[in-house]
Amino acid sequence: MLDIKLIRENPEDVKTRLKGKEIDCDEIIDRILVLDAERRDLIFKTENAKSEQNKVSKEIPQLKKQGADTTEVLARMNTLKEEIKSLDNQLKQVENEYNELMLSLPNLPDPDLKFGGKENNAPIRFFGSSRTLDFEPKNHVELCTELGLIDYTRGAKLSGNGYWIYRGMGARLEWALLNYFIEVHQLEGYEFVMVPHTLGYECGLAAGQFPKFKDDVYWIEAEEDQQRRFLLPTAETALVSLHMYEILTEAELPRKYIAYTPCFRREAGSYRAEERGMIRGHQFNKVEMFQVTKPEDSDAAFDELVTKAEMLVKNLGLKFRTVKLAAGDCSASMARTYDIEVYIPSMNGYKEVSSVSNARDYQARRGQIRFRREETGKIEYCHTLNGSGLATSRILPAIVEQYQQADGSVIVPQALRRYMRGKETITKDDIKRVTMKSPLSCG
Repeated sequence: MLDIKLIRENPEDVKTRLKGKEIDCDEIIDRILVLDAERRDLIFKTENAKSEQNKVSKEIPQLKKQGADTTEVLARMNTLKEEIKSLDNQLKQVENEYNELMLSLPNLPDPDLKFGGKENNAPIRFFGSSRTLDFEPKNHVELCTELGLIDYTRGAKLSGNGYWIYRGMGARLEWALLNYFIEVHQLEGYEFVMVPHTLGYECGLAAGQFPKFKDDVYWIEAEEDQQRRFLLPTAETALVSLHMYEILTEAELPRKYIAYTPCFRREAGSYRAEERGMIRGHQFNKVEMFQVTKPEDSDAAFDELVTKAEMLVKNLGLKFRTVKLAAGDCSASMARTYDIEVYIPSMNGYKEVSSVSNARDYQARRGQIRFRREETGKIEYCHTLNGSGLATSRILPAIVEQYQQADGSVIVPQALRRYMRGKETITKDDIKRVTMKSPLSCG
């Protein structure tokens, strides 16, 4: 949620910056200013009426004690009672519309972002290089199928298009990625939390996804007297709500969290031919990084998260790039975003595996996430930041394509081998090893 003081003092600047996100909110902002003025006027009138009501109510016992006539005073009390009731009803109507419009406004993009959409995104760093191959390379769907890593057919049979099943070495490789991400983050001081996969409406509201994008998630049916819940689209939606309605101490900041969850998305994008397989799906795994900071620390926190996401991909030995998003390509809740995009050779292009974003105080205002300054005792809104660390559904395809060998095998990146019992190469022979004697077996 935006600061109403900022809207009051700089309405034209707010309108201009939101146009940078390719959103015209002029009429909404004009209406918000009208409602804000009405709201403050009604609050003033209501408080005055209640103050007079309190004053008059204290006079009545004194008049009765003196034996004086209280007819006019009681009549005034009844009049004030009706006035306050009317004012309260008016205020409720105004505040309902005001809050609805305020919640509908997206976050302001940072001033240094280019206006416009994807066409104005700017790659700022490139890492790695393409291999020179002396054989005809395969795409990740072929490789994952031939090596028995992914079962696309049975995944679709179970749940439809946009779903898949990890099998054998594919499941082990996926789990190795998740363990690698989690261990690195924990070693760097991030608290590992495991959050519910179903959330209440307020979590989506605090994250800025609701009310506008409430139809983009999977809702769980519930009885009328039960709280309606949805499947989380990303762990950020849960993590941003950990400190909802709390006032933290300055010493408690920054708070650094990671969470592993499956992520559920109703829209998985348009399935173009080159985006088959795992590139777009309705369910995928992700480790999410999240920070709650003081306002003056959020820029440094943003740089830290970007560096961490880059380091994770770099240590896997993958070719990738870092892209600064234009204002219009940042999500509604975010003031700035850098995408980490891994190279998929068969697509001859890059696909996002991490979005690192700074929401400034936008989510904190919606969720009432605040802290108290030690020196002044003043209560201020925190800043919130998030970044994928990482999403696996595009990392795994990048690994099998970038590490494929002429004989159809795939080399396991060095960083993952410790999580795969030293496995260095995945071959077709691994499919045949459907049973493995456990090292804990007594026989």
